Amino acid sequence: MKLSRAEYRVIAKYTDQLKPTRHCMKMLQERFPGYLPSTLLSIFSLEYQKRIKRSISKHHTPEAFEEYYQSYMNQMKMCPSSQVLFSLANKVDLSPSLMARIILERFLQEQDKTPYSKQVLSSMLRDPSSIPDHSLADNVYQSTINDCCYGPWVDSIKHAIGHEHEMLLHNKLREKNLSFLDENQLRAKGYDKTPDIILEVPIGALTVCELAAVEGRIVHWIESKASFGDDHSHQNYLNEQFWSYWNRFGPGLVIYWHGFIEELDCHRDRGIMLKDSFPSDIVTFNYRTG
Repeated sequence: MKLSRAEYRVIAKYTDQLKPTRHCMKMLQERFPGYLPSTLLSIFSLEYQKRIKRSISKHHTPEAFEEYYQSYMNQMKMCPSSQVLFSLANKVDLSPSLMARIILERFLQEQDKTPYSKQVLSSMLRDPSSIPDHSLADNVYQSTINDCCYGPWVDSIKHAIGHEHEMLLHNKLREKNLSFLDENQLRAKGYDKTPDIILEVPIGALTVCELAAVEGRIVHWIESKASFGDDHSHQNYLNEQFWSYWNRFGPGLVIYWHGFIEELDCHRDRGIMLKDSFPSDIVTFNYRTG
C-alpha cells in the first residue's frame, strides 16, 4: 500500500496521542478504516519508536529507576492484584515492556545487591515464570503481552513475519521459474553484506545469469522488508544497505510489504526501485558469461 507523504503525516500525527496497546490499535483502525491494519501497525510502531528514542534518556537515570521502583512497590501494597506496571508505564509515557525491564532490573539488584547480566534479564522477560516474585512475574507478563511495539513477544512476531515474507518471496520466484541465490547461500560464498535474493547462479566456468525486468528496468537483486518504508527508515536502509548492494550487484528491487511513502520511489534511474508487493509484470531472460 503506497501512501503520499501528506497521508503519512496525518496518520503519524494521530499516533502521537496513542499508547502501544491493543486498544489503541483498535482506535487507529477505526480512525483510518481505508488502510490495511498491517500498514497502520507498522506506521504506529515506527512513530512510537521515534517517540521513545527522543525521551528514553530521562527514563534511564538512577533517579528515574528508583522513582519508578518505589512507585511500583507502593502501589502493589495498596492493590496487589492490579496491573501496576502497565498503569505506571502509561502514566510516564513509556513502553510497558521497557518499564517491566526497568522494574525487574531494580528488583534483582535489591535481591542480590549486584546488577544482573542483560542475558538474564532478557531471559526472565521472555519467560516471566522464572521471576522469583510471583506478583512481579504476573505484572511483567501482562506488560509484555499487551505491548504492541516493544518486548520479546513483539520481537518474536516481527522475526516470524519477516521470515514469512522471505518465504513468500522465494515461492513467488519459483512460480516464475527464476533461479536465485538467497542470503544464506551468499554468506556461505563469503559475502558479508547481502540482499535477500540475487538472480544469478554460477555453473562451472560459466555463469548463467537470470535477469528480471520490472517495468522495463533490469533487477539483479531483491530485498524484502516486512515493514512500512517511511522517510527515516528508508534513508537508513539506503545508507547502510541498498547503495552497498547497488555498488556490488547493480540495480535492484526493494519490496516494502506493508507499504511505503510513494515519493521515496525516486531512485529508479539510479538503479533502486520500490514496490509494495511482488511485481506481477516481471519479465525474465537468460544469458551466459565466462
